[in-house]
Amino acid sequence: MIEPNRQGEVWVFAEQEDGTLNDVALELCGKARDLADRLKVRMAAVLPGAGVGDLAGRLIAQGADLVYLVDHPLLAHFQTRPYARVLCALIEKYKPQIVMYGATPLGRDLAPRVASEMRAGMTADCTDLDIADVTDPRTKEVHKNLLLQIRPAFGGNIIATIVNYDRWPQMATVREGVMAMRPADPARRGEVVRESVALDESLLAVRLLERHLEPRKVNLKGARVIVAGGGGVGSRENFRLIHELAGAIGGAVGASRAAVDSGYIGKEHQIGQTGTTVRPALYIAAGISGAVQHRAGMEESAKIIAINKDPNAPIFSVAHYGIVGDLNQVIPMMIKALKERRAE
Repeated sequence: MIEPNRQGEVWVFAEQEDGTLNDVALELCGKARDLADRLKVRMAAVLPGAGVGDLAGRLIAQGADLVYLVDHPLLAHFQTRPYARVLCALIEKYKPQIVMYGATPLGRDLAPRVASEMRAGMTADCTDLDIADVTDPRTKEVHKNLLLQIRPAFGGNIIATIVNYDRWPQMATVREGVMAMRPADPARRGEVVRESVALDESLLAVRLLERHLEPRKVNLKGARVIVAGGGGVGSRENFRLIHELAGAIGGAVGASRAAVDSGYIGKEHQIGQTGTTVRPALYIAAGISGAVQHRAGMEESAKIIAINKDPNAPIFSVAHYGIVGDLNQVIPMMIKALKERRAE
């Protein structure tokens, strides 16, 4: 266990694959910059890999004061044990107070291993992070400037705030898309610290013989227009209306958890606390009641149009434009109007 270090840095694990940084690492840099400024400490990114030194400049432009670069052939492709060895060695050396990872498949694999090795707490799938003074309800002791790790619990029905008093570093994985990516500042200056960590092939649980990469079929985070359907769509067959409207306006297809759980569409389309967080220029919600869990994943959209038969549906509280009506009638009218406009 690392003793609490009030002057410790705020770290981001800079997840990369094949020399490309994952967007969530860049998103986290902005949040880490905020937290570090409030704590009056430096913010750093940890960048393991092979031949990835060129990525350090991007991390500095996103807010990092330091980039700890560990370049080693055994880090060319992610495996848990060598990457965990790197993180643990650097944590023991520099004693950061906060370490953040993206809640990606890779981050969800790595972070618990590091937390176990460091005997530190770790909160998974956070949707927000903050700094505050916290009073221990048992001892009444006031702990200054703790990391508030905020995440949905009990299936998204409540929001839990988790704190770690004494087992540091304070660690969390953060969902993709919940932190807005800040514009890069190419003029920022930072330092690249090259670190060497002893690694050998005994750390490799498997040997990589061949790789097959399946391209992502849905890119909700990058879509400027999204048409999302909910449980009110009624059936998998009826969900074709959502696809047709999305096709008519050049948008991506999204869904609420109710639609996914009902089998109308695959989970990769799910938007909300337990899905993807999006910020498109236009979001059309059809047959979505607007539970708080769904709104948390789309309420920052620039323009929101809601279609629902229930005039009291919560979705209308965040919509810029509301249409009270049956989506089976409204959507065909919208598609017809779009086609007529194009024909003019």
